[in-house]
Amino acid sequence: MSHRVYLLGGFQTDFAQNYSRAQKNIFDIVRDSVQGALASTHIEPREIQTAHVGNFVAELFRGQGHLGGMIASLDAAFDGIPTARHEAACASGSVATLAAMAEIEAERYDVALVVGVEEMKNVGGLEAAQNLGAAAWVGREGIEAQFMWPHLFSQLMDVYDERYGLKHEQLAHIAQNNFANAKRNPNAQTRKWLFNEKSFAQDDAMNPVVEGNVRKQDCGQITDGGAAIILASENFAREYAKRRGIAFDSIPYIKGWGHRTAPMLLADKLAANKNSEYIFPHVRGTFHDALKRANMNDVKQLDGLEVHDCFTITEYMIIEHIGLTPVGASWRAIEDGTIGLEGALPINPSGGLIGAGHPVGATGVRMLLDAYKQVTANAGAYQVEGAKNFGTLNIGGSTTTCVSFVIGI
Repeated sequence: MSHRVYLLGGFQTDFAQNYSRAQKNIFDIVRDSVQGALASTHIEPREIQTAHVGNFVAELFRGQGHLGGMIASLDAAFDGIPTARHEAACASGSVATLAAMAEIEAERYDVALVVGVEEMKNVGGLEAAQNLGAAAWVGREGIEAQFMWPHLFSQLMDVYDERYGLKHEQLAHIAQNNFANAKRNPNAQTRKWLFNEKSFAQDDAMNPVVEGNVRKQDCGQITDGGAAIILASENFAREYAKRRGIAFDSIPYIKGWGHRTAPMLLADKLAANKNSEYIFPHVRGTFHDALKRANMNDVKQLDGLEVHDCFTITEYMIIEHIGLTPVGASWRAIEDGTIGLEGALPINPSGGLIGAGHPVGATGVRMLLDAYKQVTANAGAYQVEGAKNFGTLNIGGSTTTCVSFVIGI
């Protein structure tokens, strides 16, 4: 990466907030995210030169498109700047970030605003599930399911069980770990939720089946929320450090990135990789592309990760695909505490999608913001001690779109 892209900071809304209940909507999420990012970084609106919005399905949840235009409505200084909206299912925020990075690397602009937003709690659960099903191939998969994504990821559970054996307790431990981390996060959707000994068991009353093998606590959340970050060129970052009176080398930059796309249908991916060592070679490739660009050879060179736990099985799959354990042995890193907050390689110290929440278009940006907080020692109660390099792995659809970043000092 010949032109470094620096991350000056950002802001996340409270993912426990229900915007429609407060008589607000997606514009308010955009506004809160952007204004919060500007305030926390001490960047003036007039300094923003370009803006990118990550969002999945505002048209379905709110009947609203053209979200890039909302940026120009936030402040008179934004009138006239170029904006764009990016959609890549749950990876929308990460793809928006890649676009902003490319503009800085091409030396078109020095300062870019990236916003990820989704409003999802203004409709009922079944309608929300139908809206989110647009990330699958509508009419060609999951036709028999009431809830598309639990149905499809239950199939992934079946594949793991057939190949290696899979225990409910291993997946339940992932959920418990992420909910526990979320209690430390002041912006987590589930930070005040209460559980008992049956909440994570195969108990049809306390932890009911949603579809197939997927139970309630296996699932990421339906969330209203946004996150915004500000990216900058090296020249601007140096000037910014001087005026803020901080050391330039204390500002994190994006050391590496990966971005791959696989065929749409889950069945096609599973069939194509039936005889492969890894179930999703492109997921592994995406992550290792980011490591390679960061001049790293092994996941253990990172101090922690924020990964895409839309379901517990997704995090389970990621653990082996990033190389933390041998193939089929993700359970080792779960059972020995490796991925815990005090472990050798903490995963989802924020609480992840299960604990912190999952406003779809915001998740990729939120992951980057949490990585920023970790490497600048600003993560508060969920800080990973001594973190200097943090990774993200964000997935859209049934691993169709995959984006990974490495952020460090």
